[in-house]
Amino acid sequence: MLSAASFFSDADRKRINQGVGTAELKTSAEIVPVVATSSGRYDRAEDLVGLFLGIVLMILTAILWPASPISMESGSWDKDPSLLQAGKLIVAMVVGFMLGVAAGSRIPAVRRLFTSSRQMQEEVQQSAQAIFFDKRIHHTESGSGLMIYLSLFEHVAVILADEQVLKALGQATLDELCSSLTMQLKQGSPTDAICKTIEAASEKLFTALPRQSSDINELPDSLITID
Repeated sequence: MLSAASFFSDADRKRINQGVGTAELKTSAEIVPVVATSSGRYDRAEDLVGLFLGIVLMILTAILWPASPISMESGSWDKDPSLLQAGKLIVAMVVGFMLGVAAGSRIPAVRRLFTSSRQMQEEVQQSAQAIFFDKRIHHTESGSGLMIYLSLFEHVAVILADEQVLKALGQATLDELCSSLTMQLKQGSPTDAICKTIEAASEKLFTALPRQSSDINELPDSLITID
């Protein structure tokens, strides 16, 4: 999976930035598109991958290299075969766990397979709220920040709004914009989806929160990427 910084070409970034600039000519709101590579670390998923692969290797070892029982009449004084077999199984488990953790940390599709949708949704919501404050979208003078947030690993989008935008549009409208954004992300390119969502938001804000002559541009009109 590409990082957020390398996910968009220069032409894509320019198009998104121009979309923000054009949209803010119509409204007092500050529209900020943000794309993150991932919203969470998901260490537990990596451990689960390691545990799963360790068990698989242990089972395969038991099947392919079973213990060879030694008859008491054979006269053999070799080591206890049960101890040797236990050692094989332990080694297989450890090797499988280490390989699984490495695969989970480096292959996003594997990590996603062992992460619940609920956990990813929660991580994205928490990350979006933190970025909303950290990037000062929540701290505009008029309380008119609107953030369009995409998290690439989780394939989840969130739209958060400050007090004035939320009051002007209502949560139902924000949810509608987010649902439309999600559908567009499934059907087309992220750049198209972001630009169309920015335009749709500006059309709604043009009526509900029109631009005033005294408005100043408090936040950069540019895409923010977070790796």
